[in-house]
Amino acid sequence: MALIVQKYGGSSVADAEKIKNVARRIVRTREEGNRVVVVVSAMGDTTDDLIRLAYQITEKLDTRELDVLLSTGEVVASTLLAMALHGMGHPAISLSGAQAGIRTDSAYSRARITNIEPRRVVAELDKGNIVIVAGFQGITEDMDITTLGRGGSDTTAVALAAALKASVCQRYTDVDGIYTTDPRLFAGARKLKDISYEEMLEMVTYGFKAIHPRAVELGELFGVPILVASSFNDNPGTLIKKEVSMEIRNKVRGIAHDLDVAKITVVGVPDHPGIAASIFVPLAEAGISVDTIVQNASIKNITDLTFTVAESQLAGAMSVVRPIAESIGARECVSDARLGKISIIGTGMQNAPGYAAKMFDTLSKANINIQLITTSEIRITCIIEEALVKDAVIALHRAFELETED
Repeated sequence: MALIVQKYGGSSVADAEKIKNVARRIVRTREEGNRVVVVVSAMGDTTDDLIRLAYQITEKLDTRELDVLLSTGEVVASTLLAMALHGMGHPAISLSGAQAGIRTDSAYSRARITNIEPRRVVAELDKGNIVIVAGFQGITEDMDITTLGRGGSDTTAVALAAALKASVCQRYTDVDGIYTTDPRLFAGARKLKDISYEEMLEMVTYGFKAIHPRAVELGELFGVPILVASSFNDNPGTLIKKEVSMEIRNKVRGIAHDLDVAKITVVGVPDHPGIAASIFVPLAEAGISVDTIVQNASIKNITDLTFTVAESQLAGAMSVVRPIAESIGARECVSDARLGKISIIGTGMQNAPGYAAKMFDTLSKANINIQLITTSEIRITCIIEEALVKDAVIALHRAFELETED
């Protein structure tokens, strides 16, 4: 008898009828002879609604109380799902994150799981129950409720699957798998049968929103296969796993894009030790993540330093960098928020030449200028004008023949 962990996103449990539909899917998995643990997100836009409500009460939110408030969304969804299963004649029990043994640090709104003690979950499974766990939450050593941040229910599900040694973690949502690129941008996008953890992590880090990066990292660390599929149909999904088919024909597996990109350039920076630290340490302390960093060659000990941040963090980053630029004697500090990222991703690229050249040539022929370039062993990313991202996606998808099966 296999143990399966399933996770259902907010769109899958957005109303009573959808909750009943999820319950029927769970029952089918149970009747196939499996033990089932289910992790659920809050219904629909419940989390956003609760945040708006909190701000109507006060603009100075206490982070501990906000986490207690937000954790109720998943509790509501899990209890309603348990009730739906009861109504269908199947034994089920709902558990909060704390009851399921999910222990976290005390970083409210962005807590990290430190340990899972699933004794209660195992005991309920042994009683014959389907166990429904509220995602997105845990509890500290001081018994305070915490939330794991956006996408935290994905992390809950994979962490539970690892702790329970489940055979697979099935993530059900409103998309039926991982595609070669966003099908909303290009109708020729093709669904992948499988993808490696490494490739998936690059995809989600550089624009894909199908699953949270922390969940993929945990899956890779503990060897938990993750199936991404739709809760609204029975189409085959995409399996995220350690290895994919050997020697696939196309070394590029997907094209990711991200429109949440802004560039900051500190012009005329004195080129001596400690300058980069004087800029990036305060940014880190302000909680601002920096992505691509490029420093021009020094001329007469003067250089330009360019880096990218999320567009949503541009104002905060500029407020940190401007006074630093003045204090170190830089000429000026400028920004551009009309940018996007386009990336080609595939593990086979690291040992095969010509992919960068083909990418750059394709963008050149499409009259798309590259502003910055960053790479990893399995990814090449170009920063381009935001308005040209769709054209770049289509051109690269066709150039690397991603419509064709591997």
